[in-house]
Amino acid sequence: MGIYLSKSKYCKAIQCNKLLWLSQNKPEEATETSSASVLENGIMVGELARGIFGEYTNIEFDEDVSKMLDATNEQMKQAPNIITEASFSYNNSFCSVDILKNEPDGVEIYEVKSTANIKPINLDDVSYQVYVLKQLGYNVKSANLVHLNTKYIRKGKLELDKLFTIEDVTEIANDKQKEVENKIAEINKYMEQKEVPGDVIGKQCFMHDYDCPYWKYCSKNLPDKNVFDIAIMRKEQKEELYKQGKISFEDLRNESLQEKYHQQIEVDFTDEVIMDKERIQEFLKQIEYPIYFLDFEGYEKPIPEFDDSWAYEQIPFQYSIHYIENKEAEVKHLEFLAESGIDPRRILAESLIRDIPENASIVVYHSSYETTRIKELAEIFPDLREKLLNMNKHIVDIKKPFQSRWYYCKAMEGSYSIKYVLPALYPNEPELDYHNLPVVHNGIEASDTFLKLSNYTKEEQEKIRKGMLMYCGLDTYALVKVWEKLKEVVGDKK
Repeated sequence: MGIYLSKSKYCKAIQCNKLLWLSQNKPEEATETSSASVLENGIMVGELARGIFGEYTNIEFDEDVSKMLDATNEQMKQAPNIITEASFSYNNSFCSVDILKNEPDGVEIYEVKSTANIKPINLDDVSYQVYVLKQLGYNVKSANLVHLNTKYIRKGKLELDKLFTIEDVTEIANDKQKEVENKIAEINKYMEQKEVPGDVIGKQCFMHDYDCPYWKYCSKNLPDKNVFDIAIMRKEQKEELYKQGKISFEDLRNESLQEKYHQQIEVDFTDEVIMDKERIQEFLKQIEYPIYFLDFEGYEKPIPEFDDSWAYEQIPFQYSIHYIENKEAEVKHLEFLAESGIDPRRILAESLIRDIPENASIVVYHSSYETTRIKELAEIFPDLREKLLNMNKHIVDIKKPFQSRWYYCKAMEGSYSIKYVLPALYPNEPELDYHNLPVVHNGIEASDTFLKLSNYTKEEQEKIRKGMLMYCGLDTYALVKVWEKLKEVVGDKK
């Protein structure tokens, strides 16, 4: 009969047959590629979407699939009705339909996604469900994908009909039915293999928006420094070079590549430090006293929880500021961390205006994040608009010298991320090592931690909040150190 397929297994095989084989036979080789919040978001959105058509009956999950099938059969006899997680099985192909409109003359399928748009794999997902139901003899009147509408701005009570967008993909799903049938047969044959399949690295490894959990396993025999280690290069270009046999850095040394790629490769051999002092010096002229080094932390939720918010809006809840008032002044520190469970945006915006004087130089790393958050706050709070937008006029992105390769060394590994740049500039300073922090070590941890604060006791929250402040504080102290290093490069010791 072949493997017992679910829609998630089917979609894995659509992406890569070997991915499904490894997940079934070598799960211990997988590496974590997404945070728990991604799964939580999917569950949250799926449960909320159940109510878009009004009252419904949910088929509760059971390890014993036969109980889900029996419960579904009972509900199918009661048309017209709405069933969520309606479960069906045909020839070892199983699926649970997120939302099923059960009418006397047929059914409508609604597959819910926690994303803001439709992806090709979503069409494969719903097409598989259509196949299973059609093989069981159901008249599938329509197949639909339900996703979030990021243009909907919440005002008062959540309006599900505006939060969700429904797209009819019936014609596409019907056209893919023979493809689904053939793919199921292919999967069953492929999964009969007892040894690890010999599939080589190819386009299937790079065609998705996320990292494959088996990439490390499948690439373990590649040279230590290879084409896939070249930072910022497009996945398609890496794959094409690999196909041509241009794999190791040695293979690539004489290839016709962009200068930034050649720099990474050559510096890996020579250990040269690239410094364009003239351009760095010109860049530093933009930063004038008083100097305020700023970093935000934010979180996003798929479902807008406050008025004037939208799906996946980045809600800033924390910032750190290190500042220097003049050449002779000491570095000082300011910080803000909102209380959990409230809309932090107004309080944060007002605090930011108090903390940063008008027309001060504001130094950030990857300015699009801070400037966008400030612009959004200005749009939500018109009375603060002028002061907030004035800040954006004085923001300087200290990433520029590294992104432009005016300063580059081997330890940066082709990247201009602060997480690579900082340890490259200060390789032996424990106080600048994020791994030494006690609670939070990166931005994803910061947002996840803030969202879960209410789960802890007051004493635990206090300890966690201190850890969050330490993390964000290191982010802006790191900016100070990067600025100091650039000044040192051009001989400015003031």
